[in-house]
Amino acid sequence: MEHNQIIVFAKEVIETELLAIKKASERLGNQFEDAVYQLLKAEKVIISGIGKSGIIARKIAATMTSTGTPAIFLHPVEGLHGDIGIISDNDVVILLSKSGATEELIRIIPYFKQRKLPIISIIGSIDSPIAKVSDIVLDGSVDKEACPLNLAPTASTIASLAIGDALAMVLMRLKKINNQDFAFRHPLGQIGKNITMTVSEVMHTGKFLPLVMPNDNFRNALIESTSKSLGCVCVVDSENNLLGIITDGDVRRILQQNEDIRTLNIGDVMVRNPITVGKSVLLGEALSMMENRQNQISILPVVDDMNKCIGIIRIHDILRTGL
Repeated sequence: MEHNQIIVFAKEVIETELLAIKKASERLGNQFEDAVYQLLKAEKVIISGIGKSGIIARKIAATMTSTGTPAIFLHPVEGLHGDIGIISDNDVVILLSKSGATEELIRIIPYFKQRKLPIISIIGSIDSPIAKVSDIVLDGSVDKEACPLNLAPTASTIASLAIGDALAMVLMRLKKINNQDFAFRHPLGQIGKNITMTVSEVMHTGKFLPLVMPNDNFRNALIESTSKSLGCVCVVDSENNLLGIITDGDVRRILQQNEDIRTLNIGDVMVRNPITVGKSVLLGEALSMMENRQNQISILPVVDDMNKCIGIIRIHDILRTGL
């Protein structure tokens, strides 16, 4: 097989799956809205499937749980051997099946019915046995799989996953889940860092701050910057109000433009009114402040509500956290 053929076949797979998602989107309507409102009332969501559909069911359950809608995956076979005891009267069931005739699901449905639990099916055949006993049917059918034999669940699993994600994200919006809510569910890992770590956790403070005054000689700025090794000095007045900043880049420009620096005062060469950040700002926001500008910067003075200099944060400090 030639290289070009490999890429052609790969693109066919992705395009087939894209088409499956597009058609799933076009079919969304009243049944989807009914499903959302039913799920909003649920104490928790029981999601079940087997095989590849079971894997997708696990993913949907995990996504819902992490975004404000408690959900669990229930294996239909294990459910009939005791795990069905997890269900409560106010739960809602979501069943995933490509054929709509999955034997293991058909066996467990009567127990959901006995508890009068609403059943939502994400199904590949809307005329199937499972669809007929479901309260709400979400059409996850596809014209064909991306598999060259049209057998391996590929486009169908992608379509089901997309519908599940759509349910989870709409519920998240309706429940008004915010960054703090999301952070509560993701205390560790990169997601947790992105939405919980603040400037105060990594900024340089106290005796490590390179501080100078505007009437100091420029030579003092060089000494202070070198001794603290943060790549800048912050210029403050006698009450620690931030007046300006001189970065290492500024130093190089000043040295190039002035043959004799002995007569230079810091106040004459400092950058006035620099971009600053508060200590409670999220690291991601601080990073955006540095990068999302025409002339990127790598250092931000940290000030309090009274514009007093309380710290310095560098882009290296942020990136070192793994953000």
